[in-house]
Amino acid sequence: MEGTTVVVGWTGQFTSANAAASPTRGNVDIAAMTRGRFGDVVDGDFVPDEGFGTVEIVSDDPFTVRYDLTEPAWSDGIPLDAADLLLGWAGDAGYFPDADDAETDSVAPKVPVVDEFARSMDVTFEQPVSEWQSAVSAPVPAHVLGTLAFGIDDPMEAKQAVITAIRTADDAAIEKMAAVWNEGFELGDATEIPAEMLLSSGPFLVDATDSGEGEALTLVPNPAYRGPVTPQVARVELVPQGDDPLAVVGDELDVIQVAPVAANHDAVRELERKDFVVNTTNDGSVWTMLLKPAGLFSRVPARTAFIHAVPQRDLTDRGGGAWAAAFAPSTSMITAPGSRAYDVVNEDSGFLQTLGATDTEPDLERESAGIAAGTRVCVLYDRASVFAVGAFAALRDAAAEAGWNVIDCSAEDFDAAFEQRTWDAAITRVPIPRTPEQIAAQWGSESSASIIGQTDPDRDALIAQLAQTTDVYESRELLAQIEATIVRAAVALPLAANPVLTVVDRGTTGVVTRNGTMATLTSGAAQWAVVE
Repeated sequence: MEGTTVVVGWTGQFTSANAAASPTRGNVDIAAMTRGRFGDVVDGDFVPDEGFGTVEIVSDDPFTVRYDLTEPAWSDGIPLDAADLLLGWAGDAGYFPDADDAETDSVAPKVPVVDEFARSMDVTFEQPVSEWQSAVSAPVPAHVLGTLAFGIDDPMEAKQAVITAIRTADDAAIEKMAAVWNEGFELGDATEIPAEMLLSSGPFLVDATDSGEGEALTLVPNPAYRGPVTPQVARVELVPQGDDPLAVVGDELDVIQVAPVAANHDAVRELERKDFVVNTTNDGSVWTMLLKPAGLFSRVPARTAFIHAVPQRDLTDRGGGAWAAAFAPSTSMITAPGSRAYDVVNEDSGFLQTLGATDTEPDLERESAGIAAGTRVCVLYDRASVFAVGAFAALRDAAAEAGWNVIDCSAEDFDAAFEQRTWDAAITRVPIPRTPEQIAAQWGSESSASIIGQTDPDRDALIAQLAQTTDVYESRELLAQIEATIVRAAVALPLAANPVLTVVDRGTTGVVTRNGTMATLTSGAAQWAVVE
């Protein structure tokens, strides 16, 4: 391992060592390499890291979960203990609002029971929580925050001051802690960052930042890390990947991530012919045709007839072009292809039976729905998107055969045009929700951010039930039932997950990328290795 380096083309910025307070993609990328945790959610399933600790339900009524640490430590040798967990819990529970957070009159949650000697913490929730395994983390060292907030030099005394402030609800002390939580770990534009700001409990620690804007940095193995997988390389360099990373991968860069577009198709294929590894994952979004349940499409039969006139794969093939095979087909708006939850949802939601191919002629189904031939359908899409342009062309051609007159309502400012709601249908990318709260935001009746703005009390009840379901298998069944309500409403035709390509030089192994939006590459950095 000595002397080995992996250079990664990176598009993020490291601006704060507290990713909980500033969860940008760049900060989460670094946290994935420098923070130990009880586990990760991978493709919708929790994968535990028992080298960090264990999580178990110790009481169903009241619902209580024990977060029990093994013996992790911060890179300065100070143990990571219950004080760190309690601090992380407080941050998530809203103890440290910043200036942008709205004031609420919500009742303060019950303070967890901390066992300082056993290095564990019991959290009692008001009700069962579906994400109980990942509800607590240690995003920053409590002894550093305590030192900065209270001026206490002794690390163990600083930890105790943090615990006492939270236990006693000391408003003055908590206000000082909030200031440090929200701003004390920001890195600013300094190139010389105090060492305590860069402490690590994960496999790597930040050794140097090469840019005052946090766009380039070097990480090295954390000697205090005792996890199950320790780093296999001596240095990881994250650097801006430039305008044409494919031209320098294998020379200046070892790992890059790019979007599959027509302009880079031949270059990527040429690299594959030279034994570079190319992994395809998705970016946590799904290309979709949405139908507005008003006006022309105010009735389900009309929406269903239009969806039946549009072959899913045709839209993806025309949109994806030479890269069409990289777009994984989808039948779900709330789960991602490749996940176990998706398999259950795909089988049980009724999508294929309701919105899939039908034996009825599309033009006859349109007539049966009471829609006259030649009826105009205003379709919104982003005219700057190659995929959307191609998908629209396929939609227009297929719909014309069924007697629909599809009108180009594309816009340069897609988001603004979407919010105006003057369209009948829209081709767009929709984020795949990862939590019940995100599902409620997208598909709940009362959400101001609802994608379609449709009211469905049955769906609301299922989402609320999902939020309190702790069994993973029951959760998948509920996801299928929620998806079924979207299918029956016929307001969305999912097309395909949006792909990302990871290109890896021949001399680098162990690079495994994840689907989704956050830390898709850096979360597995401890497995990277250099081969001669």
